[in-house]
Amino acid sequence: MKSIKKSWIIIAVIVLAVFILYSSFKGSYNKMATMDEAVTSQWAQVENVYQRRADLIPNLVATVKGYAEHEQETLEGVIEARSKATSVTIDPTNLNPQTIQQFQAAQDGLSSALSKLMVVVERYPDLKANQNFLELQTQLERTENRISVERRSFNNSAQEYNTFIRLFPKNILASMFGFEKKAYFSAQEGSEVAPKVEF
Repeated sequence: MKSIKKSWIIIAVIVLAVFILYSSFKGSYNKMATMDEAVTSQWAQVENVYQRRADLIPNLVATVKGYAEHEQETLEGVIEARSKATSVTIDPTNLNPQTIQQFQAAQDGLSSALSKLMVVVERYPDLKANQNFLELQTQLERTENRISVERRSFNNSAQEYNTFIRLFPKNILASMFGFEKKAYFSAQEGSEVAPKVEF
């Protein structure tokens, strides 16, 4: 009788231990999957605001072209930079430092071309007073602010995910199930010096 009771206790303890272990694994896996999806979703927001900027550029170029037709080289530079920036796409499951750097380099090229365009605009007072241009310029400034906000949110989301998958014992589960560290956006070289912007 005692041995049967003892056997049931041992079986109950084993079942309870297996259930606790299963629950822990399941909870950790589901949390990693949820956080991975949050990083992917935040990346989509980053791409969304960059796309908004790219969508504003043709209208901006068309407006400037009407006033500054002999600035063709600058306008073509903006169009080419936009084309390069929109051609770089990243699979959200492959957010590593190299792909983020490649994406960022293409976007930085577009930012540089836009800066040159704004310098050209300085030579045309009628253009600077044009209501359509002013509205596009305001939308572009707001979009640049949104880019900054979304990049910061992406970095926060990636940081939470990266921290979670690196903590013990979750790091063992993360490596077993293929959850890998996500890359961050970082400041470009020379960004510690504020650029001079004049409108």
